[in-house]
Formats: sequence, C-alpha cells, structure tokens
Amino acid sequence: MPVPLPRPQALLKGLVTVVLAAAFAAQAVAALLPDVPLLIAATVVSLATEGALYRWQRGVLSLFAKSHADITVRHVLRDLLLVVALLRLGEQDRETVYAPLVAGLLVFYVLHCAIQALSVLVRRTRTLPVVTRNIDASALRLSPAPPVLLRRPGHRLLVFGLPATAGLLASAPGDRPVYAAAGIALSLALGLTGLGVLLLRLLPGRRPAGEQEVLDWFDAWLAAYRPTVGLYFSGGAASAYQANMWLEPLAGLEGRPVIVLRERFMVQKIAATDIPIVCLPKVSTLMRLEHSTLQVLIHPSNSGKTSQVLRIPTIKHTFVNHGESDKLSSCNPYAKAYDEVWVAGPAARERYALAEVGVEDKDVVETGRPQLDGVLPYAGPPAGARTTVLYAPTWEGWDGNPGNTSVIAAGENLVRALLADPGVRLLYKPHPLTGSVDPRAGAADLRIRELIRAANRERAATGPSDGAELARCTAELDRLTTSAFRAGADTVERMLVQSAPEPGRAAAVARATAAWEEAYWASLPEGEHQIITDARPTLYSCFNVADLLISDVSSVISDFLASEKPYAVANTSGLPEDAFRTAFPTVVAATVLTPDASGVPGLLETVRRPESDELAEARAELKLRLLGPAEPSSQERFNDAVRALCGEARDHRARVAERLAAVPGQRTAAEVPTAPR
Repeated sequence: MPVPLPRPQALLKGLVTVVLAAAFAAQAVAALLPDVPLLIAATVVSLATEGALYRWQRGVLSLFAKSHADITVRHVLRDLLLVVALLRLGEQDRETVYAPLVAGLLVFYVLHCAIQALSVLVRRTRTLPVVTRNIDASALRLSPAPPVLLRRPGHRLLVFGLPATAGLLASAPGDRPVYAAAGIALSLALGLTGLGVLLLRLLPGRRPAGEQEVLDWFDAWLAAYRPTVGLYFSGGAASAYQANMWLEPLAGLEGRPVIVLRERFMVQKIAATDIPIVCLPKVSTLMRLEHSTLQVLIHPSNSGKTSQVLRIPTIKHTFVNHGESDKLSSCNPYAKAYDEVWVAGPAARERYALAEVGVEDKDVVETGRPQLDGVLPYAGPPAGARTTVLYAPTWEGWDGNPGNTSVIAAGENLVRALLADPGVRLLYKPHPLTGSVDPRAGAADLRIRELIRAANRERAATGPSDGAELARCTAELDRLTTSAFRAGADTVERMLVQSAPEPGRAAAVARATAAWEEAYWASLPEGEHQIITDARPTLYSCFNVADLLISDVSSVISDFLASEKPYAVANTSGLPEDAFRTAFPTVVAATVLTPDASGVPGLLETVRRPESDELAEARAELKLRLLGPAEPSSQERFNDAVRALCGEARDHRARVAERLAAVPGQRTAAEVPTAPR
C-alpha cells in the first residue's frame, strides 16, 4: 500500500521548524567559538523566522508552546546566546563591563512578565457578565480596548525586545557595549510605557463597571424595556445562519422582541438587525430572565445549553426549527421538552405523529414559514435565452447516510450535465457545512467549483451591465449593516460601537437590501455560471431568479415549493425510485434524478415547455401540505401563535402568583413580574 505524501502545509510547518532549530544551533556554535559573522547570520535568520511564524504559521507557535518552548523561552535563549558571545569576545574580565547590561536585560524581562500580568487583570475587568448589541450600555463606562500589542505576549516581546536584541548583536563586531546599552534602554522605555498604559486602565474611573454593577444595570434594562418574546440561540460559529433566518419574522412581531445568546463570539455572527441582543454566558445570569417580563422564547435549534433555559418556569418555550425536511432531525425527540412545536404545515404535524417521539398533537401549531413570504410565485417558463438552474445540495450530516448529500456521489455528474447545455446558467450554492464531517464532500465541492470555473473560461459571456450601481449599493448596504471596529477591538469596545441603532435603520436596511439584490443580478455577465458562497445573495434571493432547483432531501426543497416552480431531487440513497418517493414525502412532486444525471436533459425540457410538465398540480398540492394555506400570511399566523402563547404565559404567572400569595414565607404576588399585554 503506497504511503500518502505529506500535504504542502505540513511540509511548510516542518521546514519552518527545522530552520528555526538550525538557527538556534548555529547561534549557539557561534557564541561558543566565538564567530561574529555566523552569530549575526544565525540571529537574523532566527528573528526573521519568528516574524514569519507570527505572520503565516500560527499553528507552529502552538506546537512550540506545548513543548514548553514558547516565545519567552526562545527570546531569552536568543539574548542569552548573544550575551555569551559578547563575554567570549575580546579581553578577559569583561563581566564588569557587561554586568550592568545583563542586569538591564533581566529588568526588561521582569517588565515583560509584569505587563503580561497586568494585561490579564485588564482583560478580566473587561470581561463583562453581559454582552450587548443594539442597546445603549454607556452607563457601564465602556471604553476602547488597550492596544493589541499589549495584549499579545508574543508580538509584544518581539517588538519591545527587538531593540535590546539588535543592540547586543550590533555590539559584537566592534566590541562596543554602548550599542547594547542603547538597545536595552530603548526596550526598557517601551516596557515601562506599556506598563504605565495598563496601570492607568486599572484605575477605578478608567475600568468598566464591575460584575454586580453590570448585573444591576441589566436588571434595570429588562425592567425598562419589558421584553415580551425572544429568540434563544446557542451554537457554533458556522450555525449562525439558523438564527439569522428568523430575524425578519421576529422583527415583524408585535410586542418587544429580544435575542438571547450564550456564546460571546455569536454576538457578531448575528446578521444586521435592530432587535436588542443580549449574550448571557453564565447560567446564573441567564436565570435573571425568570424575573423579567419575557413571556415566550423561540428556539430555532437544539443545543446542550437549551436545557438550561428550559428550567425557567415563567417563560413558555416553542421550537420552530431552522428548516423542515423528511430527515429524522425534523422530528427530534428533544422537541417534546418544549411547551409547543411550531411547524409550517400539516405534513410536519403528520411527521411528528408518525415518528412517535413524544410530541403530542395538541402541542403542534401550524404557522407556515414567514421567511418565505418574499419568495416570488411561478411566472411561467424562462423568459430569455437562458434557463437559470439553482443547484443547492445539503451537507453530509452526522450519521454518514450516503443519501444525505448528492455532492459526493452525484454532484460532479449533475454539474457536467447542466454545463453541457449551452442554454443553462448554473447557480451553485453549497451548504456552509459541506465537508465539515466527510472530507470526500469537501473534495467533491472543490472539483465542482473548478468545473464551473472551467466552463466560464470557455463560455463567451457579455460584460456586466451595471457594475457601478452594484458598487454603490454594496457601499450603502455595508454602511448600514457593518460596524467599523478598530483592529484588536474587544467585546467591550464593540458594545460601545454597537449601541442603540438610529431610528429608521431597519427600514433603510430593507430598502438597501432590495436595491443590492436587484443590482447584483443585473450586474452579472449574461449567461455566466455563478458559485455563491457569501451571505449575499441569500438562498431566497436565488429562488426568485431560478427557473429550476436541484437539491437533496432537505428543507431547501420545502422552502422552494413556496414558488411552485419545478424542482428535482438527487437520489443517492440506493433506494429504487418508488421506495425513495415513499420514504420521503417531499419528493412526491419532484423529478427524481439518478447519480449518473441521465435525466437532466429531459428535466430541462419540462422547464422550458410547461405543457410537458406533469408535476405542476402535484407541486401545488404538496405546497399546501408542507407550508399551509397562503391566507392568512405566514407572518400573521406566526404573530397569532406568539400572541396565544404569550397569553398562556401570563395566565400561568397569574396562577403561580395566587399560589405563592397563599403560602406564608413565599414570594408574594407583587414580587412576580406582571407581563405586559
């Protein structure tokens, strides 16, 4: 069996490590001989390699740290070897000349340790128990973060220690200690300056509010804002899209919405919104919501931290999921932990009943999918010379089922078949998690992208029609939705920058988004295939320009049915087509494609000639089953469901208040928060 060749990245890491080790070895030899040219060359190579590590190979730094050879050890060793070389050069009894310089060098390293200790203390004072966005938190004495150089020990030691190292190195050729003295003095001055800057940050009037002061402020904000409904979300960085798809429906609700997060990094992952955002990392802080006016929490996903918030008895909890499909994840047994489960239409209700996972039918509420209210309906066959096909496969999932994604077994065949038709414009939008579990999916995704790029190189496409307009719209949308942070800004500084939004910003963002989408699609070269991986344009925007969707068994096809346009599903499960349709009801109105993509030409023909489309009626029926009726709108039904569950929460609180009032020594009814109507 052939031994696999190491990857280029691994080879580069190994090369850098060897170069740095060789430089230190050469410096040691030069110091002991002593050999001034070798000493200078080895030291310069060592410093240059350190700089390259911090610029391009951060992973190697962590390996050195695990081996107890971090930046401090390496820097001390480098300077020690220079001192040894200077002591061995020239006359004997040179200790009296260089002793003060060695002492100064030691003082510099003591300063480095002191700065690091103060940096940790400053970071702790700036780690608040509550992180906010879209809320005026100026009362917490928020301030810009200290310079990033003072917070990163590796960078700081390289910069602050460079004058001392350079001075010692410059002293070697001519045996001139004055250079070493000047370099060490400059390093000491830099260290003292950094120490002073951090000490000022620890003064009582210069640091942010303490933990109890922040918690008191948070309680006061809750009492003043009086939230009624919230979106609760916890997850990894790549899962933020699950929360972002619910921002617009949440903003369209009556009452006062709030977004509750658990991870600090997630605050910046939430897309542009005017809804107040609070991040409560600690369970003890999260429990303060029990004494607020918050009545309902909406959950778009399950996570380990969901169980923590479910312990709050004064809040009703509902699971809305981040998409519905025939996969087992769409009827997870965890759903029975919520007070209600909100689904799009009758099909999901039936799915829970058949799954027998403990979710009672009385707790299932059909609300539609409010995100889809902006999806345009079918308007007939392609109007121009091109048929726009959206290929949006899902990811490989956690269970290893080969039918989860078509990317591995069928993706390249599907794309080749589509690219072979000169009348097709392909939009390829892979799932953000593609390749995160199965490397084969990631590799297939890369090959698909290269196929599309190669096809574009061969296709003579006209130039963009209005690139200037897109640039203008992009600048305007970025201005409204992007916060400008200094390099190295921490959470406290971001809280300061992302204060309460200006009135009318949400409406301005909606207008700017619509203008951007129109300009984006108009700017594309006619007929050019597109690989779409950025947050913009959204999946629903792609729906509106596509004539046909090809996907897998996922929520994508359920959402696409809002348009009633033709769609196809790749069958990579290994099941016969009849069994495949029976196992996955969302495929009933789809054209089923085999992994070899042999059915693509016929599929394109039905899109271009609607009279041959035999599935139009089936799509309309399936849409009704999956998404519910068109009237009232999904947003209205969503709002009604929130209003009803809020009413149940208020009634529950009233009953609890009555019971508490009747029990001596318990909280009185006056202590139970009265929820706003």
